[in-house]
Amino acid sequence: MLTLQISSVIINTAVTIFNYTKQLFSAYQGYSPQLSYNLTEALMFLAHFIGDVHQPLHVGFLGDLGGNTITVSWYRRKTNLHHVWDTMIIDSAVKTLYGSDLATMIQAIQRNITDAWSNDVSSWKNCGHNQTVCPNVYASESVRMACKFAYRNATPGSTLEDEYFLSRLPIVEKRLAQGGIRLAAVLNRLFNSEVKIAQA
Repeated sequence: MLTLQISSVIINTAVTIFNYTKQLFSAYQGYSPQLSYNLTEALMFLAHFIGDVHQPLHVGFLGDLGGNTITVSWYRRKTNLHHVWDTMIIDSAVKTLYGSDLATMIQAIQRNITDAWSNDVSSWKNCGHNQTVCPNVYASESVRMACKFAYRNATPGSTLEDEYFLSRLPIVEKRLAQGGIRLAAVLNRLFNSEVKIAQA
């Protein structure tokens, strides 16, 4: 049952990403669809959902609503596991490791893209079978990350502190980088007239 629950989240996310990608592609190609698409909305939602699918708990277990029902303490603050991954790891990193300067964190991630992760970037950009976007790949990675990192040692009522924070921050930063690289690659492919949109 759990596998089916996760699969439905992945399928819904993938279909949504394919839908907005197709809307943008159709408009760019000059097709006259029966429905008039709001292209600004399509672009905003495409960016939003590609970002979301890279956050592991956005494709987490349906039974705990992607960690939303797992109450934990982030240091001394009571919260839920989903919120830890959505904002608190990043907020804590900005405050404690980057001098309360988000721009400094962004620069560190950019340096990793050009240095530490430079050998991986081309594989992050690629989708198989001449696809414009491959959300199933992104979501499958996130499911693995959710199981391996997000849920591990984060039981209801637990207190998550330095050990959890420092071991998960590299995952969060890498997923942010992958999401950004992949969004840029999708947009580059999308606005290349020779690309075909894959069907969901």
